[in-house]
Formats: sequence, structure tokens, C-alpha cells
Amino acid sequence: MASEFDIARVRTRFPALNAEQVFLDNAGGSQVLDTVIESITCYLSTTNVQLGATYGISRAATAAFTKGYEAAAEFINANPDEICLGISTTQLLHNLSTALQFQPGDELVRIAGRLGLQVKWWSASDPRNPVCDLDELSQLLSEKTRLVACPHASNITGTITKVKEIAKLVHQYPRALLCVDGVALAPASSDVKDLDVDIYAFSQYKVYGPHIAQLYVSSRIHNQIDSLGHFFKGTDTLDLKLNLASASYEAIQSIPAVLEYLGPNPSATWDKIASHEEKLQAILLDCLRSEDQITIYGEPSASKELRVPVISFTVQGIKSSKVIEVVELRTRFCFRHGHMHSHRLLNDIVGLEDVEDGVVRFSMLHYNTEEEINLLVGTLKEIISSLVCSTV
Repeated sequence: MASEFDIARVRTRFPALNAEQVFLDNAGGSQVLDTVIESITCYLSTTNVQLGATYGISRAATAAFTKGYEAAAEFINANPDEICLGISTTQLLHNLSTALQFQPGDELVRIAGRLGLQVKWWSASDPRNPVCDLDELSQLLSEKTRLVACPHASNITGTITKVKEIAKLVHQYPRALLCVDGVALAPASSDVKDLDVDIYAFSQYKVYGPHIAQLYVSSRIHNQIDSLGHFFKGTDTLDLKLNLASASYEAIQSIPAVLEYLGPNPSATWDKIASHEEKLQAILLDCLRSEDQITIYGEPSASKELRVPVISFTVQGIKSSKVIEVVELRTRFCFRHGHMHSHRLLNDIVGLEDVEDGVVRFSMLHYNTEEEINLLVGTLKEIISSLVCSTV
């Protein structure tokens, strides 16, 4: 990426943006970089063979695969032997839950029994802006605490969790581990060493890459993980312990293209990206706050330090599905409604009457433009006014 943020240049790197659609469902997956697409095409065209053989094409494929793993590790400041790549974070975390050693009586703390474990729910008090409260967490922790799990950001509210502070609190208990779901953060310059997390999961397809998921587990707890793999394959890396079969070769080897896009100073690039996304969500939040019939869920500020550009709301007296239906009839905006797999959040904390209908959610990324969001704002004002009037 260039030294200055150039939205026109950014958009040329994403072929899907040549279509008429305006992509505002990015929390479900970003559009893909041109160089990622080219890398996958090239791999399948020239090196689509099994890894690990001695002939030339196999050696080339193996080298590309290895570079992919190294890039994935570099992306979050981890070592290659601390990560595992797979088809989904759900699958990777399921594998980890099977392999991680627990004892009867261990306590798990999750947001919001097998093996005789005790599960404690870490809830939130404010239904409109539910956050991970550290004081409440401290009351749940004990010498028996084995695992604390939380999101780095909510895929409904967009609110960013104070992971470093949580890690400091959790690690006061020697056996307690912190597992962070970074999927919704996407993962915006996540440094797992700086965060001091034990486990971190996210999806490469949320950050302009291939449809593949990534799991980090700190090497300091590898001795607490049993191997799920073949006995003859060894246990030196997380991948050997947890991956029952390798993820897509062509997807993995394309990951370096994402790092190339971020440039020699990824941290500075992420800052530019976040600043642009902050402007986008400020425009949308200002619009939504001006409508009395709208309830916004999540951090009210547009600050990039407090939230990511995932904005959810409901309209009083109007089904979320109806808002979607009318907008889609009139425009090319792509977004969605529902619970987005955050059923407990919307049911138990937010208290929506119809969780399946859920919220209206817009999720933006740095390739969206201010012009697109201003057009969205004008459309929303007109449509919501019309829908509200029709119900009076």
C-alpha cells in the first residue's frame, strides 16, 4: 500500500469492486486481493501436486506452502510452529477443545458437562452496549479457573475488548488460559505476543485473503495439548498436533500476498486503514443517532480505539428483514440481518423479542468509500421514514 491512503488505488486491488454492488457485509468475509487470486490461479496451474516428494514441482509446491505458513505466523507475530491453518475457526477450536487437557472440577469462563467441568458465564449489564467488564471477571476467577474465552471484538456491536487487561488479570492464576476469538476484529494488526494471549483464532478471509482459518496456541502451553494426529508424524508443531489433514495448499501458499499488500510497515498501514474506516463509521453512526426510532447496539463513538466498523441496529416497530427487503429492492447495497451466530448475545443480553429476525448489520472495510456511505445514509433516512409512517 502507498505511503498515503489512496482509496481509488486501494479499490483497484479488489476485482469484485468492479461490479455494481456495494459490499457492506464484510464482517462475513472481505473481498479478495487481486494478487491472492493470481497466486491461487498460478499454484493450481503450475504446482498442483502432493507435497513432500523429491521431484522438482513437488519441491516448489512444498516451498510455497512453507512460505504461506511463515507469512501466516508473521501476520500475528507468532512462530510458525505455534499456528495451525484449517477450514474454519470452528473446526480448529473444536480440535483444540478435544486435545486440550482438563481435569474434573476445572472452571471455564465464557462470555455472556462433559468431563465434569464447571462453566461460568461472563455476562454484561448494558443491553445496548454490552462489554466485557473486568470487575465482574475478577469475581468469576479462582484457583480452579482453567480457561477464559472472549472475543477481541463483537461481530454485532463492533465494540473492541480490552484483551491486554484481561490477559493480565487471567494470568494471575497459574493454570488459567485466555482464548480470544479475533474473527470480528479481522484482526487489525493483532500481535499475539504483545496481547499475551494463550490462544487466538481468526479467519484469513476476513483480511482480504483466501477462505481459510488460523489458530494460534502459545508454545508455552503445547505440553498441555494431546496430539490428534497419526502416531508416526510427530508432535513438534501445533499443526502436527491438531490438524487431522492439511488445509487447502493453494489457499495457504497465497497468504504472503496479503502481507505484501500491507507493505514493509504493516503497523502504519493498519493505522491508515483504521483511520479511513473510522471516518466511514462516523458518517453512518451520525445518521443512525439522528433517528429517534433507531436503537444502535454497541459503542456509540466512532473511535477506532473503541470499535471496528461493524454497526448493528433495530428500528422500532419494523422488522429488520423488512428494512433489508426495501433497501435491496431500491439499491445495490449488500448487507444483512439476523443474529450472525451471536444468538446468546441478542437473546440473553440484548433481549431481542425476535432473535432470528435479529438486527440490521452494516460492516465496512477500507475499500468502501465515503460516497458509498453517504449514499447509504440518504437511502436509509428515506426508507426508514417511509416504513415508520406506514405503521402509524
